[in-house]
Amino acid sequence: MRVSVLDQSPVGEGHTGADALRASLELARHADRLGFDRYWVAEHHRSPGFAGSAPEMLAGAILSATDRIRVGTGGVLLPRYPALKVAEVFGVLATLHPGRVDMGIGRAGGPAADFPARLRELSSLLRLPGGADLYPEALTAVPPVPPELWLLGASAGSAAAAGELGVGFAFAHFLVPGPSARALQAYRAAHTAATGVEGHGGLLAVRAVVADTQARADELAQAMLLWRARKDLGDDQPLPSAETVRRHRWTGLESERAAHHARSVIHGTPEDVVPRLRALAEANGVRELMVNTLTQDPADRVRSYQLLAEGFELSGTRSGASVVAAAAG
Repeated sequence: MRVSVLDQSPVGEGHTGADALRASLELARHADRLGFDRYWVAEHHRSPGFAGSAPEMLAGAILSATDRIRVGTGGVLLPRYPALKVAEVFGVLATLHPGRVDMGIGRAGGPAADFPARLRELSSLLRLPGGADLYPEALTAVPPVPPELWLLGASAGSAAAAGELGVGFAFAHFLVPGPSARALQAYRAAHTAATGVEGHGGLLAVRAVVADTQARADELAQAMLLWRARKDLGDDQPLPSAETVRRHRWTGLESERAAHHARSVIHGTPEDVVPRLRALAEANGVRELMVNTLTQDPADRVRSYQLLAEGFELSGTRSGASVVAAAAG
């Protein structure tokens, strides 16, 4: 099982956007050491709860601050930008950090009608699968190792489009859990038909939080659910603290929205969460999970990923255990 990180650079109550971006850099350093496979940063605009408005910039900073982990976007909203500009940016990133750059692309943020054409243009510019050789001299410098292209989505339609292009597909289970298995099946079928190659199972992006005790995990999950319920009802705020949630008087509509989202937030101790995540991966036919964790306090988020890495016995935690054992001997 490969385990990765989806970072939305959450802004917690009492913190600033600058605090959130610095916390993302620090979390990426931890993820690199702990053995996570990828670290993707998201794009959001004018959101009090998320600070990452320029993911390609943040990805560049994280690439420079880490040594091993693949770094990318989850994702750049392609309808907002010319394909050439996106290709140039990722061409530079992939040239400076060969073999470590992922280019995750989303279709939100603008008209969707020309999205397939934009995606094909982007693929062509970077010499990626799915793009005809339309622009042989378009980039200032074509990277020696091109970035991996991933399409992000939450429907069977976007899954099939990724498969037809022969690129990676990441399903946003944390947004719309229901159709995940069906969408990933559609992706694999389209990918096999287009490339003749089986085995690319796609990636499942899930929302989870892990803590040392079940009580603490419950508190952190409730904070996420209050934030999400408020957002659904048009009250977009920073992530509330556990103390704020304890004092909060839930309205009927907030409780209803929280209950709707509760099934997509996996929380608990590592002994509870890791088997549930493994079962979810198996049910969806994937060998890689990308975990998104939102907390008001960055320290809770770091601890959650540390416990997750230990539960999955990722390479960084195994190396650390070996060092400790050797020192003890």
